[in-house]
Amino acid sequence: MDPFLVLLHSVSVGLSSSDLTQLKFLCRNRVSKRKLELAQSGLDLFTVLLEQNELSAERTVLLRELLGSLRRKDLLCLLDDFERGAEAGAAPEERDLRAAMEIICDNVGKDWKRLARRLRVSETKIEAIEEKYPRNLVEQVRELLRVWKNSAREDAAVSCLVSALRGCQLNVVADLIEEDQWAQARQRRSTSPGSLMAWDSGSAAPGAS
Repeated sequence: MDPFLVLLHSVSVGLSSSDLTQLKFLCRNRVSKRKLELAQSGLDLFTVLLEQNELSAERTVLLRELLGSLRRKDLLCLLDDFERGAEAGAAPEERDLRAAMEIICDNVGKDWKRLARRLRVSETKIEAIEEKYPRNLVEQVRELLRVWKNSAREDAAVSCLVSALRGCQLNVVADLIEEDQWAQARQRRSTSPGSLMAWDSGSAAPGAS
């Protein structure tokens, strides 16, 4: 079974009736009144959020915010365990892509539409993203990257993001990503000698000549 679904089931089981009531209240601007009325458990509510792409194994920020509002440290610990396991189990390329996307979310801000067009995201999808998160730039950027990644599939790579950023003249963000990638590569090389010989023989650190 999907580990993220297992997590959501475990969280749902741990919720009290008052917790569920509070969760529904917190989600009132995200989920329709009808769907909230039909949700009889935490899992019912989480399923709606999954269907609306508000939650996923890669996007756990909302779940953390909800559990934090409930002040349920025990359930937050379950989420912490899941995230540590997901990070450890991801391939290096996937970890690098996630790290790059987080840097973009933290730094692109109002320039996200320019980046979206460079990544060949349609105007229709750009408008849909803006309507979905009208007052939250970080979530707009995060949704853009999710849409791009789902569209690009196996072609989604850090190099594509860096190229798009530089094409938008967002060179500072591109530099941050490349510096982070270099640091991660060095860390992996130090923990696994010989695994990144290509970096030694064919690559240079950012800024090196």
